[in-house]
Amino acid sequence: MKEVKLADLQESVQDKSAFAALADYSTICHTFLNFVKKEQPTRIISPSHSNYIFYQYSEEYGHKITRPLNINLFFESAANFKGAFERFMSFLTDLRKYKIAARDRKVTKAYVESKETNKIIYTVQQAIGCIGDSFESPNQSRKRIGQLFETLIKLIIKEVGLDCESRTINLPIPGYPGYKMSYELDLVFSRNKAIIASETSFIHHAEVVGSVKTTSKDRIDKAFLDKYLLTKLLGRNIPVIAIFLHDVQRARRSNSIFGINSTFKSNHFLGYTVALNRLDGVYYVDPRPEMVTNDRLREQIQDFQQFLVKDLWVLSKE
Repeated sequence: MKEVKLADLQESVQDKSAFAALADYSTICHTFLNFVKKEQPTRIISPSHSNYIFYQYSEEYGHKITRPLNINLFFESAANFKGAFERFMSFLTDLRKYKIAARDRKVTKAYVESKETNKIIYTVQQAIGCIGDSFESPNQSRKRIGQLFETLIKLIIKEVGLDCESRTINLPIPGYPGYKMSYELDLVFSRNKAIIASETSFIHHAEVVGSVKTTSKDRIDKAFLDKYLLTKLLGRNIPVIAIFLHDVQRARRSNSIFGINSTFKSNHFLGYTVALNRLDGVYYVDPRPEMVTNDRLREQIQDFQQFLVKDLWVLSKE
């Protein structure tokens, strides 16, 4: 069997024909974890947050440093990841079969309490991110990493039995005949295939719009603006949710370059809620501590697992 090199993983991430199924994500992640075990890049613990680590690659890859990884969520063992991914797929099968009632089943309750869903999604996406961090220029992979996270969420929603697609719509601007505003939507999902007709104008009453980003940094306003503009231009309430992976980045702390900074702007989030509108759901795979301790944030922000076991089914109409 050919020995897998980091260059092979880079090529896989760039392959536009790959990642058509959840199994593809499992394969790239499992291969990366095995690569780390074999090659043993330098493992660095953040001095400011001991639950975050970094990998530093060899000289061959310019001693590039990965993004911070939350070891409370990140599976470092390929074997542990493999077993967890199998449980994750069984969980998705139960959701497809039982929908919101799945959370009341004994076997599902135990799985949900483990929070393993968040760990799987986090490990898969961060493994891809770490591969991207090895490129000579960050611009070579940044957009691709975001695209793959969006596709990952789309595949998960489809796996539990919903219709889900990206969509570009051209919205007419009221009062300006002949003028239209092009709008790209990351995700539009519904329980049953919605037939777009003239009376539903671009987005069906049973559909939900989703904004999917790896981080809210410099992007949080987009989700709120989507909700505001779609509702305003279409003349009815459009349900809009936002899904984020995390909100942390590497930062210099004292003499160390391995500190951690939060990129979540809580005051902006609350300001947009008041000035524009409240979103119909905000979900993080790796929530920041203040999202749990702050009452105002906690009532609006949940972890991604909550979206899968409950809110997805409440938001989407039969």
